[in-house]
Amino acid sequence: MTVGVISAMDSEHRQLVERLQKKEESAYGNLHYVDGMLGSNRVILTQCGIGKVNAAVGATELIRRFTPDCVVSTGVAGGIDTCLDVADVVVSERLVYHDVWCGEDYEYGQMAEMPAVYEGCAFLLKHALSLNSVEQGSRIHSGLICTGDQFITNRVGLDAIKRRFPDGIAVDMESTAIAQVCYLYNTPFLSFRIISDTPGIEDHSAQYTGFWETMAERSFLTTWAFLSTLPDKLQL
Repeated sequence: MTVGVISAMDSEHRQLVERLQKKEESAYGNLHYVDGMLGSNRVILTQCGIGKVNAAVGATELIRRFTPDCVVSTGVAGGIDTCLDVADVVVSERLVYHDVWCGEDYEYGQMAEMPAVYEGCAFLLKHALSLNSVEQGSRIHSGLICTGDQFITNRVGLDAIKRRFPDGIAVDMESTAIAQVCYLYNTPFLSFRIISDTPGIEDHSAQYTGFWETMAERSFLTTWAFLSTLPDKLQL
């Protein structure tokens, strides 16, 4: 099958590119693609940039140009549940916007005339969670990912999200936007996010910087394990 993989940041994207086989590169406008093989699966990597608009554009162009069988968003997220530690992995059972309000006719977080909550692909989710039985060095959790155009750094921001979405376990700036595009194009989707920081701790900035300096490369091996063990056909 063909798997589309979207990363927001160069540091995430580069580690995946290095491991693809039979690579070919292309560009359309400002978006660049690496098209290669991983086992029997074709994988197309693209780096969309940070934030919801960049993510939506990246997902739209990826789907229109390559028609992947599924789309996976990889990268990092902030952990907003006490069960999470830095370098753990969160996969999207459900996804929601934490910064959208369209009036009293809609739920908080719901874009007008769109679902209030988006569902991750059950097959991809099950496959991701199965990696917990393999020694990968990172625990994998499933739950609600909350997306907004904010980098959450303090307890005030965290508490505001948890009041609206008490079952939220992670925050990022891209996943739900990609989920919305995949919903519109009827394309199975999963967000696969490594916890880089836990907003609200006293020295949050040092924690986030420390992740990239000491843990990032090891943690992304879990992302690679997920992609490299995907079967060659979706079972929906």
